[in-house]
Amino acid sequence: MILSRRNLNRNPTRNPGFYPPSAICSRSPSTNLQFSFCNLQFAIGLAESPLDFLSSRFKVSAFIHVWIALLLLSLSLPCRAADPSSAFDTANNLYYAGKFTEAVAAYENLLYSGQKSVALYFNLGNAYFKSGQIGKAIAIYREAEKITPRDPDIRANLQFARNQIQGPTLAPSRGERVLGKLTLNEWTLFAAAAVWLCFLILALREWRPGLKRSLRIYLFVAASAAIFLLACVTLFWLENRSTRTAVVIARDTVVRHGPLEESATAFTVHDGAELRVLDQNNEWLQVAPDPSRVGWLRRDQVLLSPQT
Repeated sequence: MILSRRNLNRNPTRNPGFYPPSAICSRSPSTNLQFSFCNLQFAIGLAESPLDFLSSRFKVSAFIHVWIALLLLSLSLPCRAADPSSAFDTANNLYYAGKFTEAVAAYENLLYSGQKSVALYFNLGNAYFKSGQIGKAIAIYREAEKITPRDPDIRANLQFARNQIQGPTLAPSRGERVLGKLTLNEWTLFAAAAVWLCFLILALREWRPGLKRSLRIYLFVAASAAIFLLACVTLFWLENRSTRTAVVIARDTVVRHGPLEESATAFTVHDGAELRVLDQNNEWLQVAPDPSRVGWLRRDQVLLSPQT
């Protein structure tokens, strides 16, 4: 059984726990705009009938029409805002009932509707794993890890799922593990803080010339930290910009020497294997779990990590 969040005693034989429904993030801006537009149309429709009656007897300006429509719109929004939490709770109940395939579908519907949060990714990963889709579980756990790279439960579940993989798979280097301790935003924030600290020390040296000697060591430390952190930001950005990872989602996938069905078999990978993408030719990807093994497989047999 997979290790679980909210499982305080870390008993792997119990069902995975979940984030509460309130943990669901708000929908995307485009979905919010669609919701608001639909509600505005509905509100205007409700307002038209009584206003037509009033207009026939009293002079009601268009300004009042708009204000009444906006009032009805504001009253309709709170009712609609509860829907995502209710759907999330329904998906959790399906999981607890052992209906993992139905739970996957419910979580996916939330994801496709614009709901994105660590809670949703984590619970969807659990449902994928329970339904036997290890590759999809790993891909979703990876997305959750990008948001919160130091979350112990996400890391534990991801590693547990990776331990189920048989055959060749990509092993992260030591540098990738170090860079993965923080997000790109966090590396950038620390680098900016180190640079500003250098500027402050330089300004203080000019303001108080007598402190130049004593501030020399602090300036050296701050400058060294700024250079190191800026290098980490650059490496992290280049790594995510130029490198893509493919997660195998088919049970047994043949990797061939060329981008053709008739090409000879190079090696075989299994559900959940992580591969580095080297090249693409139409619907074929050139992949490698390590430098000694390189081959081609079909695009529909893997999930690609989003390119940043």
